[in-house]
Amino acid sequence: MEIIKRFLEWIKLKEKLHSNEHKIPLFKEGEVWWCALGENVGIEMNGKSEKFSRPMHIFRKLSHEGFLGIPLSTKIKEGSWYVPIIHRGINCVAVLSQVRVMSSKRLFEKYGELDEQDQAKIAEGFYELYLGKKFAPPFGRVVGKSQI
Repeated sequence: MEIIKRFLEWIKLKEKLHSNEHKIPLFKEGEVWWCALGENVGIEMNGKSEKFSRPMHIFRKLSHEGFLGIPLSTKIKEGSWYVPIIHRGINCVAVLSQVRVMSSKRLFEKYGELDEQDQAKIAEGFYELYLGKKFAPPFGRVVGKSQI
């Protein structure tokens, strides 16, 4: 019954986020935000606390209303789906297997910004995992000494 209670609590918060009373924040690529992921199904990553949230790296801004996000976790794991980084002095991983398009209505508090080196590491891991090739960034955009 605890799972039913969590889903009902999530539905209440989701309804509030979806309504007009939640203002869409200004955000940009490379930032980390507390993001209401919700109570999900199966292997999908859940949010924590009463806000069903976790830190989310803004990998690509798609518009003012949406982005491609990669959640962060302090539960360190190894493998091609995890990119180790340091955020706010804490060892964590970007969980590439949980990348998803999100509404910016889910963002509620900025939690910092990743440095250029960690952004490049995540981009490299993303391209290798999802495209099956070495880091070959589109558009030739440069972040630090690495292209994205």
